[in-house]
Amino acid sequence: METESQFNLRKVAAILITIAFFAFQMYIALVRQFAPMLQSPLHLVFALALVFLYFPADNNYRKKVKKAAGDHAPDAALLNKYAWLNWFDLLAFAGIGFLLWYVLTQNVRLNEFVLGVDEVFNMDQAAMVVTILLLLVAVYRTLGGILAGFITVFIIYAWTSPYLPGILHTNAKPYAQFIEEFTAGMTMTESGVFGTPLLTSANTLFYFIVFGAFFSTIGGGQLLIDMGMKVSNKSSGGPAKAAVLSSGLMGMISGSAVANVATTGVMTIPMMKKIGYEPEEAGAVEAVASTGGQIMPPIMGVGAFIMAEMLGVNYMSIAASAIIPAVAYYFAVFVLVDKIAAKRASRLDSTADASIRVDRPILPRLYLLIPALLLVIWIIRGFSLMRAGMVGIFTCLACDVINYFVNKKDFLDLKGLWSCCIDGAKQAAAIAIPTAACGIIINVVTQQTSLATNLSSLIRSLDTSYLFLALLIAMVGCMILGMALPTVAAYLVGVILFVPCIQPILLKTGMAPATANLCANMFVFYYGIMAQITPPVCVASYTAAGIAGADAMKTGLKGFTFAMVGFLVPFVFVYNPPLLLHGTWAEIAIAVIQLAVGTYFLAIMVAGFFRSELNTLERTLLFAAALCLIAPETISSIVGAVAGVAVLLFSRSRGDRKAKAVAA
Repeated sequence: METESQFNLRKVAAILITIAFFAFQMYIALVRQFAPMLQSPLHLVFALALVFLYFPADNNYRKKVKKAAGDHAPDAALLNKYAWLNWFDLLAFAGIGFLLWYVLTQNVRLNEFVLGVDEVFNMDQAAMVVTILLLLVAVYRTLGGILAGFITVFIIYAWTSPYLPGILHTNAKPYAQFIEEFTAGMTMTESGVFGTPLLTSANTLFYFIVFGAFFSTIGGGQLLIDMGMKVSNKSSGGPAKAAVLSSGLMGMISGSAVANVATTGVMTIPMMKKIGYEPEEAGAVEAVASTGGQIMPPIMGVGAFIMAEMLGVNYMSIAASAIIPAVAYYFAVFVLVDKIAAKRASRLDSTADASIRVDRPILPRLYLLIPALLLVIWIIRGFSLMRAGMVGIFTCLACDVINYFVNKKDFLDLKGLWSCCIDGAKQAAAIAIPTAACGIIINVVTQQTSLATNLSSLIRSLDTSYLFLALLIAMVGCMILGMALPTVAAYLVGVILFVPCIQPILLKTGMAPATANLCANMFVFYYGIMAQITPPVCVASYTAAGIAGADAMKTGLKGFTFAMVGFLVPFVFVYNPPLLLHGTWAEIAIAVIQLAVGTYFLAIMVAGFFRSELNTLERTLLFAAALCLIAPETISSIVGAVAGVAVLLFSRSRGDRKAKAVAA
């Protein structure tokens, strides 16, 4: 059983490591950066230490016991039944200590290491084994067994690929050479665990995660939610529109679907149910709106920061390219909830109070938006993301001082600020672990085996006329992987497996290399995110279903349907790159109009209502019209526009006749 002293020891250790973690990150931000093969490993050491402190060996078991107990206090004996397993964490901390010693003592050699020239020692092999084992255990404790098992499969594949057939086959190497290359690739160079994704975590993600924790806690997050509520208060389907606006605004800062659902859903979902939305519909609307936060600039999901690093471009160019697709996504959801509200109007209980109350005035709190505005300005001005994140954090601290004089309800004393630091460090550690672990997959696919080359060659053999088939293969692959992996991991795997397949075909069509690279990366990024609301594994939908008291699978299926635009938009911008702002202003304007009208038709089709309820034929025609409109060809767009307008006019005419009949 874990004693009180053991618990206190963990708590003290977590405090000390958090202080050291922050000191390290502040030093590289404000003083100077270290060499990559020192900076990334140290970042990982701190992350591993915090994970093993916050997620002890019996953590999953304790969560199950607490969940089974419900509102009652769990039985202490049952709760601590497997606490003795926590003693095995001493082995983990010994491994972390060894890794820290190895990195510090071998730093000069690692930074100058050249594969094939410098020797790989037994100590290097031991460090590689320890690092991979620690990562697998840490991934299992933070994200569950799916990702840990997925990585294990790739490690096994690296060792067995010479004996496998087809595209899985890799030419065999002498055993000694394989061991040397495997060790060097995993932990002695910047191509494996300590590669670009982990370096991005150290240089960028840490600061934005901490900024998000501070911004939300000082009242900025609640202000964004209240603004969405206020704007939607008096419109039809106000609570649903409030969910869309609030989750979109909050998602611009947090970039987390589950966090958005948990934050805004507790307010919007009950109100949606009150005005006639079914529980599954209310949960689905919130899940879809919250998921969109990961594609909404200026601060998107963590994968966008990694994309900028891997493409070697300014992050702002990524954010700018994502604007039109993201707006189309939220426009579709907004139209959808408006039409569902109109459809449900006849079922509204006139005695129900469906108004949205914002208890605190918004105007006196607008200064809380200064940190987010300065963050965006710094990014636009071309400052490094690390520096922009630091500006945002320090501005949050300044706003907290203002809170003391203006709004004491949101003021954070030293204890509150320290709690933000704890939460930020814990979240940053939880992001660093899968980011580093994906480096294992990247190295296996690109260096240890020929899987990426084989798969790319297979799809590249298709003619340009088969671009749709190549995109379809990539979409299915990203969706399957994304359902089992966190967003950042799904994007990284998609980049390695599918971008090399799509990009050459795009180049064959005459697309510029930079545009082709962006389209391919954005394509897999979107589907890695959309997989988060795709059944059977859709965490955001499950969270919303829990709040709504709805069936989780039905909520997931509804969310999948409501997010249909999100599933089609990646195909649209691949065929029509001006939507990513790669084209002339005239091309961009035409593409935006086509997408807007097509999105409108598609949203109405999903809602099944315009001025009257649409039958199956009308919905089918609208779907076909939407597809024709969002295709880049002029003729198909004209046909789609005419067909869609005809369906809407017919529905309007029928609705007017019914209204006159009721009035009579």
